[in-house]
This record gives sequence, structure tokens and C-alpha cells, in this order.
Amino acid sequence: MTTATKAQKRALPVGLWILVAVAVIGIAVWVTRFALGLGRATNLSDSYPWGLWIGFDVVSGVALAAGGFVVAATVYIFNLKKYHPIVRPALLTGFLGYLLVILGLLADLAKPHHIWHLIIYWNFHSVLFEVGWCVMLYTTVIALEFSPVVFERFGWQVPLRIIRAIQIPLVIIGVILSTLHQSSLGSLFLLLRYRLHPLWYSSLLPLFFFISAVAVGLAMVILESVLSAKALRRPLERDLLSGLASAVPYVLGIYFVLKMVELLVTGEFGLMFEGSVRSNLFLVEMVVGVLLPAVLFAIPKVRQSVAGLFWGALLIVGGLILNRLDVSVIGQMVPTGSYFPHWMEFAVTIGLLASGVVAYTLITHYFPVFKEEVAAEPVAAELQAAAG
Repeated sequence: MTTATKAQKRALPVGLWILVAVAVIGIAVWVTRFALGLGRATNLSDSYPWGLWIGFDVVSGVALAAGGFVVAATVYIFNLKKYHPIVRPALLTGFLGYLLVILGLLADLAKPHHIWHLIIYWNFHSVLFEVGWCVMLYTTVIALEFSPVVFERFGWQVPLRIIRAIQIPLVIIGVILSTLHQSSLGSLFLLLRYRLHPLWYSSLLPLFFFISAVAVGLAMVILESVLSAKALRRPLERDLLSGLASAVPYVLGIYFVLKMVELLVTGEFGLMFEGSVRSNLFLVEMVVGVLLPAVLFAIPKVRQSVAGLFWGALLIVGGLILNRLDVSVIGQMVPTGSYFPHWMEFAVTIGLLASGVVAYTLITHYFPVFKEEVAAEPVAAELQAAAG
């Protein structure tokens, strides 16, 4: 029996239909936003021109989709072939993540029908120009990297051989593009020298954005593997995920040390303990989202536990989201006005997330994303305890 046939014989999760309903509602609100205009669908203002759609859907979303380039580089560039079984799900998560980022960005643009101007009107002095081109090109590259799954499903041998022949150059291009736009998103906030709180403003923002994207890329691969194993009732590649988790303390450790040293050098270390809302959020971000998961994943027993993998990865993802929201929205020091997302902003964001989960479930159901022949153990009881 082929992998695709096995996938088709697995029953779809019952909860999928709830997510389909949420996705349909979210997409309907997304379409309505274009009919009503940006002002009627958001609580954005001149004081807060960026909100939930940029802070979460775009700035966080790009980082959360980093698992594709991180795992592809691990397997094809660093030649750690044992991680090959999790390349395809990582690429799928990355590809869907970038599609959702694009849809979220379209919702935020006042004139989304002009987005194609990026292709013909080149502004080499704009960070957004570089980010836009890199995201556009990387979405194309990751689609090509994932395309063998489609070609295998339909038995298209000629395009399959072509893609396999250029696989390494594709991965290298993808890593270059990802490195450029993950760091350039941090460069974008260098413009906010007197607007962004000193705890987050730094000349090292491009480096911080890139390192944290690598960490959360590893965490997202672990998290989606655990959740998909539970939802799709498939075996879990525990040893492979444990191997990925073992690299996380080094990445988070570099991030934490650089951040603390930078605060000490600039004389802003004490701002962490001033007791304000922003300083408390920063402490939560660093302690709960960086230090705690780094310590947890440094313990072999935790890395070998499904619950440990799940909660450690979840802490990293939560810390990354908080960081990106702090930098793009909460950490902005605005003298007048306030911002809280409009209900339509929440509806679009939740709808996009639900759409991503539905798409991931259907694609893994009908296409050979997971290699069934890989030795992996069923851990239903542990998954139930870990993911509730």
C-alpha cells in the first residue's frame, strides 16, 4: 500500500469541521474588510498605524514559518540526513505560514490592489522593498521545495526529476532569502529610535530577529509534529524531535547573552526592573519565553518526553509572539491615544489560523507528507497528557 493510500484511509479529525466553520467566518470577514475599508474594520489610527495584523499576522507569522528553511538547511546543507523524515512537514508548515502572512498583509494594506507595484517600482533605499521581494521569492522557492510531494502523489516523474536535480541550489537560495528578510524585519524597526522602548530598541535588532526566528523555527517543527501526531493518530518521531530540541538551548543562550550584554553596555539593564507594564512584559518574554525553555531542553529527560517537547516548544512560540507584539505594537511609546484590536481584526486573524490548520490537515491526509515507513513509536497516552 502506498503512503498516499494509507493517508487517505486515515479518518479526518472530527474537530476539523469546527475549524472549517471558523475559517469560513474569518474569510468572510476578511472579504468584508475590503468592502468596508480599513478604517471601518480596524481600530488603527495615526498614533497606532500598525496593530494585530502586522504585529501577529505578519511580523510574528514570518518568524513562525521559519521551520522550513531551518530544517531544510539542517538536512541538505549541514548534511544531517537523519532529519530527512521531518523535512516535508516543516516545508509544508513554512509554505502555509507564508501564504497566511501574505493574506494578513493584504488585509492591512490601505490599497492592497497596488501590491504588485513592488515588482516594477524599485526603491533600493526601502527596507520594505527588500523584505517584500525576499518574501515573494522565498514563497516561490519553498513551493518548489515542497512540490515533489505533489508530483509523487500524481506520479509526475519528469518534473519530479527536475526538482530533485536542483534541490540543493533551491535550499541554498531559500536559506539566503530567509536570512535576508528575517533580519530585515528587525532592520525595519531601527527607524523607530525615539518611538520604541529602549528595552526593545537596539542596533542589533536584525541579529535578534534572525536568531529568534531560528529558535522558533525549531520549536514550530516540534510543536506541529506533536499536535499532528495527536490529531492525525500517527506515530511520532520522538528521537528526531529530541535531536532538534537539543540545539535550542544553544540558540536561545546566544540570544539571551547578546541581549543582556547589549542592555549592560547601553546602560539600560535596570529598565527591566522599573515595574512598568512594558518592563514586566519584557521580563516575561525573557524568563518564560527564553530562559525557561532553554533550561528545559537542556535536560535530556525532558527532551525525550512528549510532554516536555510540547510545553518547551509552546513556551518558545509564545515568547516569540510576545516579543514581536512588543516590538511592533506594545513597546511603542506614543504620547496620545491607545489601541485595542477591533473585533474584525480578531476575526480575520483567527480565521486565517484556522484556515492554515485545515489546509495542513487536508494536505497531510491526501498527500505523502509523512513517511510512514520511518521507525517511530505510537505515543497516544503521552500525547493525550501533553496536548490535552
